[in-house]
Amino acid sequence: MEPSKADILAGYCRARHALDAWLESASAADLRRRSNGTRWTNEELLFHMVFGYMIVRALLPMVHVISRLPKPVGKVFAAVLNAGTRPFDVVNYWGSRAAALVYNRQRMGRKLDKTFTAITRRLERESPTSLSRSMPFPDRWDPFFAPTMTLNDVYAYPTLHFDFHARQLSPSPPPR
Repeated sequence: MEPSKADILAGYCRARHALDAWLESASAADLRRRSNGTRWTNEELLFHMVFGYMIVRALLPMVHVISRLPKPVGKVFAAVLNAGTRPFDVVNYWGSRAAALVYNRQRMGRKLDKTFTAITRRLERESPTSLSRSMPFPDRWDPFFAPTMTLNDVYAYPTLHFDFHARQLSPSPPPR
């Protein structure tokens, strides 16, 4: 069952509170600590979790455009992106490491707020018809990308991504 707009927005709010809890309670040593199951530090992983929401801002217009094109165009597009999975993984890893230097504990909360504001505004304007638009996705890029995703799936994606990675923070996230 597809999550409703209210469910998606509640997930965004919960993620923001979880990020706040980490940023408010974590010491500098906690943020420098290696995360569980990744090569990132906790601070780098926290940025990567925020980045999941940032990437949605780029994906939304892409879904609106590609979903209107003939299906074979979308399939070729997704196949080309899947073929580039290895370079994507390298850029994803190093990009999150570098970006965490800029969007560190002092800035990532504000960046998430700005991103939430933008994607929430867009979500609120979406009709049921637009939310059902779909396109093929590069499903090798992320465990939460499916071979075909609706716009609604894209809006729901970053919270799934956030929650998955939150379990990899070391030590586990503080209760809130």
